[in-house]
Amino acid sequence: MWLVVVAWCALASGFGSAGYIVWDILGRGYRQPMRVMEAVWPITALYFLPLAVWAYHRFGRPKTEKWLRRHQREEPPAQPNWAAVATGVSHCGAGCTLGDIIAEFVIFGLGATIAGEALFAMYVGDYLAAVGLGIVFQYLAIAPMRGLGLGEGLKEAAKADVLSLTAFEVGLFGWMALMRFVFFPDSPLEPSSPAYWFLMQIGMAIGFFTAWPANVWLIRRGIKEAM
Repeated sequence: MWLVVVAWCALASGFGSAGYIVWDILGRGYRQPMRVMEAVWPITALYFLPLAVWAYHRFGRPKTEKWLRRHQREEPPAQPNWAAVATGVSHCGAGCTLGDIIAEFVIFGLGATIAGEALFAMYVGDYLAAVGLGIVFQYLAIAPMRGLGLGEGLKEAAKADVLSLTAFEVGLFGWMALMRFVFFPDSPLEPSSPAYWFLMQIGMAIGFFTAWPANVWLIRRGIKEAM
């Protein structure tokens, strides 16, 4: 019961944080110059909760025209290197997170298993959905910045995101294995349980950090754009 209570609190915090960011962007007019970030920030808040709100105010808002006008500036303030990396990881993580959520419910609804184990089916579904949505998110960032067409843009998006999203999923999948075989070996949690999604919030935060080194390398090599 205590886990269910904590889970509902964490989920409420995630949805509340995401809702606030959406309201600030769409309702208050802090429109992001890179439109895909208007989805990335609230999706990140689903698992980083109020910490994502702080990051949005610190690094997302200052890039908007409204913020620049209010502060009578022509350029946003400089941000540290770690903030650029964190924004890049959150961009990758948003595609992964959205793909994971969709795939988890689909796999659960279908009752799909591999070798009699639902977790393995979720691994496959989650990864495929993460790759698909991750490349779309990356395309929406890279193509406008580099002036690329559809084919070349998708190719560059795949180069920039597959390694990053794979590193994200490695962290998340490792945590999911602990959930299934260590924490709840006899009565596995299912996506219909709030406790399941609370633990997935933790897993997505772990994935964020396992994707960090890959993003540092990709940005340094110029394969992925610093955001």
